[in-house]
Amino acid sequence: MKLYLAPMEGITTYIYRTAYYHYFGGIDKYFTPFIASKKLNRRELNEILPEHNQNLNVVPQILTNRADEFLLIAGKIAEYGYQTVNLNLGCPSGTVAARKRGAGFLSVPDALDCFLYEIYEKSPVKISIKTRIGIESIEEWARILEIYQKYPIDELIIHPRLQKEFYQYKPHAEAFEAALAAPPKFPLCYNGDIISVKSCEALLDRLPQTDCMMIGRGILKNPALPAQIRRMTQSTIDTAIGLQSHQAPQQPSLPPDDAVGAVSEALRKETLKAFHDEIFEGYAAQMPGETPTLFKMKDLWTYLIACFASADKHLKKIRKASNYTDYKIAVNHLFRACELVSASP
Repeated sequence: MKLYLAPMEGITTYIYRTAYYHYFGGIDKYFTPFIASKKLNRRELNEILPEHNQNLNVVPQILTNRADEFLLIAGKIAEYGYQTVNLNLGCPSGTVAARKRGAGFLSVPDALDCFLYEIYEKSPVKISIKTRIGIESIEEWARILEIYQKYPIDELIIHPRLQKEFYQYKPHAEAFEAALAAPPKFPLCYNGDIISVKSCEALLDRLPQTDCMMIGRGILKNPALPAQIRRMTQSTIDTAIGLQSHQAPQQPSLPPDDAVGAVSEALRKETLKAFHDEIFEGYAAQMPGETPTLFKMKDLWTYLIACFASADKHLKKIRKASNYTDYKIAVNHLFRACELVSASP
């Protein structure tokens, strides 16, 4: 099973990705938050600099609906040694979609077709795509998938929701199933609501051919999730082999550290605290002052708080902190007072 870290604007920055690799790992590809500037602004450049992504398999993501812009950005990214970029056709944001970018580009399939023709003809790098399945109706997916089938897509990452659904309602698993059943033109990756081992198992029960998943919020809420999923999938394989050979299954093995980073299956306080501290120190060294650093950290705590039991009052203190001293005191109190949520499948 291949596991990818989804790009999340303002959250999965190079500082987060590097800290994640150091303390958890288990990720085959890391995708950057989208790049939309032809000139690559400072933030976007920081995301792709090789020195900020050492030992990580990183794929920069591009957001645009203009072929000339895409090719210009892809060319600049290629100068830093990247061989693949990802096209964002999945962002459901209203402001993005209104400009016919991200998932909004799916509303004009003929224009999308022309765009893809030009970029695949001229791109200096391989192109993967992250996509939604339409705007208003799942019926749109057949036409969109038909367009994708025309091009040498390096990999198609499907979030089987409509743009209008944002992150609500259940994903339309049947849309991913339709892609699996189509002629195998390119590798497929599933994205959407993989938030626990149980949700991963449910997906594999329905779509056992799935061999690649992109995870976002699930990892932010439980950084040990990739290791737990790898353990589960390997155990399933070993059990099947044992049954076929009438032998006891072998102990599951995890991927080597140098392949996807050191893997920590069990979430531990000391590991989580060190992970948090590296992210905090990274932002403190980069951001222009305490306020923007605290803004970034409070964004992260929106998800990270899910690791702790009975932590609401401590989260309030973290959110109220207006300087580094108060913030550190609040965080330290939380780690001392609150237990981690028991890892549940």
